[in-house]
Formats: sequence, C-alpha cells, structure tokens
Amino acid sequence: MTNYNAIIIDDEKNVQEALKILLQRNCPNINICDTASSASQGRELLNQWDVQLIFLDISMPGENGFDFLDSIPKEDYAIIFTTAYEEYALRAIKTNAIDYLLKPIDAEELKEAVTKATSHLDLRRQNQDIQKTYGESLNNLTLQATEGFVFAPKITVIEKFGFKIIEVDKIRYIEADGAYSVIHLSGLDKVVSSKPVGEIEKILDPSIFVRIHKSTLINLNFLQGFSSFEGNYAIMDDQTELAISRRKYTEFKEAVSKYSKSIE
Repeated sequence: MTNYNAIIIDDEKNVQEALKILLQRNCPNINICDTASSASQGRELLNQWDVQLIFLDISMPGENGFDFLDSIPKEDYAIIFTTAYEEYALRAIKTNAIDYLLKPIDAEELKEAVTKATSHLDLRRQNQDIQKTYGESLNNLTLQATEGFVFAPKITVIEKFGFKIIEVDKIRYIEADGAYSVIHLSGLDKVVSSKPVGEIEKILDPSIFVRIHKSTLINLNFLQGFSSFEGNYAIMDDQTELAISRRKYTEFKEAVSKYSKSIE
C-alpha cells in the first residue's frame, strides 16, 4: 500500500483534531504532515511539505476553500472537501474535487473518499512513470531517425489510463485535434495521442509519411488517389478526402513521384 502525505485546512481546531484521529484509525496510509487554520497558512504548508492530498474546509474567514483552490495549481493535488454546508455540494463537484464530506464526518464515508483519492493518485503516478519511460523511448527513436537508423516498426501512444502500442504500417493518417493528435488506423480504429502531429512525425519514415497540411500527415501506402475538384485532396483507401494545403502541394507531388512511378 502506497503512503501519501496530506494536510488539513480548517478554521476550527476541534475539527482538525477530530479528522486527524479518524484518519489515524481508519486510513493508516495517509500521513498528516500538518494542519492550517486559513488559506494563507495552507499555502505555506504546501511550500514546506511534499503534499499529495488536501482535506479542505469550504467556509473559512477571509479566503474560503474555493478561493484557496484558485490560488494554487489544484491539478497537482487530490482534493477532499469537508464542510457543514450541503449547499456547496454542486460547486464543489464542479471543481473536480475527489469527494465532498459533510461534517460531522462519518468514518465509513471518510474511508471511501480516501480510497477514491489514493486510487486517483496511484493512477497518476503510474501514468507519470509510463510517460517517463516511453517519453525517453520516443526521444531515442527520434535520435536514431536523425542518425540514419532503421525506423521503428511500432510506436507507443500514451493514453489517459495507460498506453497502447501500435504498428506503424497500420497508420492510415494522423490529424491534429487541438493540442492532441488522432491516429487513424487500418480497420477504421482510432487512437488519441497527447502529442502533437509534429512530434509524432519526427519518429516516422518521411519517405512514407508525408505532411499534406499543417494538421494532417498521411501514409502513402494508404493513398488511393488525388482530386483537384474544388480544391486539392488526397483520397485515401477508405475514400476519406483530406485537404492538401497550397503550401504543401508541391511537397506532396514530389513525395508521390518518389514513392511510385506515374503513368501519363
């Protein structure tokens, strides 16, 4: 069982002590580093301790719990709200807090909330380890590509709850979706990557994978044709038509010419 550090932020000393006792009795994997009676004291504790979990009161003098969350990188922590006021429930949920406990805090509800929080923290730690491991792999593959090594037949795509290994020769095309990339595979499957198209392009064979638009990279093995009707389009084997930008049109023609001998 992984141990996690926590702090309690509540303006009532008796509530702080009661919660500490409940956690010691019911949640031995939670180490209470310290307690704070205000938002400003809570921020000081975050600078003093390596904290993963925060038990946070909502109604406090001066800055309330929501104000406190707005002042810190809240995505870095698992947050469990503790309050005597049920009307705050909806707003608390909207902050993406792990859970919401009403005072006086019930031991079973506390254990359930802590289980949710530690599961969230365990998953985040696993994803960080995966990102580190496979991020290094991607960097190594990029280095190999620039030094003339053979391109890897598979790539690893980090997902929200883990990773997926996909075969490069099954990639039809890749499209940008904001800061993410959607990798379209043979069989009409799709995989979403947290890396932008440009980062993925670096580890793919440029003689096969050609950028036809700032947001689109295609695999020439799946290119079926070309159309200039009302614009320039690459037609893929599944009949998907992908726009070719004017800036990339010459590059696209040259890549196709090198890839296959044309018959005129």
